[in-house]
Parts: sequence; C-alpha cells; structure tokens
Amino acid sequence: MTKNPAPTTAADSRVVQVDIVSDVMCPWCIVGFKQLEQALGMTGTGAYVRWHPFELNPSMPPEGQNLGEHIAEKYGSTPEQSAQNRAQLTALGESLEFTFNFTDDSRIVNTFAAHQLLDWAQSSGKQHPLKMALFSAHFTKGRNVSLADVLVDVAASVGLDRVEAANVLSTGSQAEETRARQQFWTSRGISGVPSMVFDGKYLLTGAQGAETYAQMLQKVVSEKEAA
Repeated sequence: MTKNPAPTTAADSRVVQVDIVSDVMCPWCIVGFKQLEQALGMTGTGAYVRWHPFELNPSMPPEGQNLGEHIAEKYGSTPEQSAQNRAQLTALGESLEFTFNFTDDSRIVNTFAAHQLLDWAQSSGKQHPLKMALFSAHFTKGRNVSLADVLVDVAASVGLDRVEAANVLSTGSQAEETRARQQFWTSRGISGVPSMVFDGKYLLTGAQGAETYAQMLQKVVSEKEAA
C-alpha cells in the first residue's frame, strides 16, 4: 500500500508523501492510518509514509498506568463512558481490519524508547512495518512496548537485527535525534495526534475518515499533475 516515490517520472505524480506525527499509545493514530489506507485504495494513489514521534504522556513513569485510571484522570471520563468509548473503538477497528483487545488490565506506557527504535528503523526502510507491529503489539496483543526485550522482539519480527536494536536502546544512540524530531513538530504547533501532512503542505489532524483523506489525496495529485 505504501511505496517510495521517484517524483521525476510522470507516473509518480500519483505518489503522495504523507508525514504522520503519531504516538504508539494513540488508538486514533492506527484508526487514521487504516482510513488513509482505504483512501489510497479508493483513489488508486500510492503513498510514501514517514512516521514522526510524539509523546502523549512524556512524563509517564516506567511502570505505566492502568488505562481506565489514566482516562479518568486525564479526561474526567466515568468508567461507563470509558467502557463505551473502548467498545466504539473496538467496533471501528473491526471495520478497518484492526483488532483492539481492551481489558480491565490494559495499560498506558512510556513510548520514548519505541520512538527511538522507530527513528533508527527509518534508515533501513523498516520504519513503517515496525510502526504497524508496535500498534499490534500494544493494542492487539497487550504487550508492554516500553520494555526493551519486548521492543527488540517486535523489531526482530519485521526483519530488523535483534542485536542492533538492543544496542540502540541500551546506548540511547537515537535519543537526542528523537527529542529533536519531537521538538520540530511541537514547535510548529502540533499538539495532538494523529497529525498528517500531505506533500509537505496540507495538514489534517485527528482520524478524519477515508472520504476526507481521499479528497486530500486527489487534491495533491491534481496539483502535482498540473505542475
């Protein structure tokens, strides 16, 4: 569904660069991406997707926090409202062929280590499959993606070198660059996710739905073909 563009050829005018600012803890980020996938299919458009780091909860401690407790504290939701929201997300996920497995024990965890691994994976062309695998590990399998051994397992599952992944996490070799990438986007007014930038020019925030994404893709492609 995604591919690298070579903008110098006419055929590639139908390939759109999409920069997605996202956090692994954000269910709407995977919802938004799956809707974007639908839009790509609807329009016959290709996309070069790049993921960028954003921490919804940068001060989250290593042990994380129970999801229900977190939602109640952060948004003031009642247990009933939280349960209803999770049920709606689960149903929406099913319609997009993504499985949310929320339980009473689901937790929010710190994602800075995951973002470092994603930045590292960009250079080997594995960032996108790693991002998808992290979403699945967290939301579908209930794994703690703040733990180094879990992150290394997930990285290895998409073909990344296990030893190199472990080294990235143990040395913090990507930490400074990851912080810089976060600051780049927040300094430009990004305060929520998902935030998608199309062709470096147009911003859509939140999970906007396949129709809206399709309209944006068509707009960008029309402009590229007219140039």
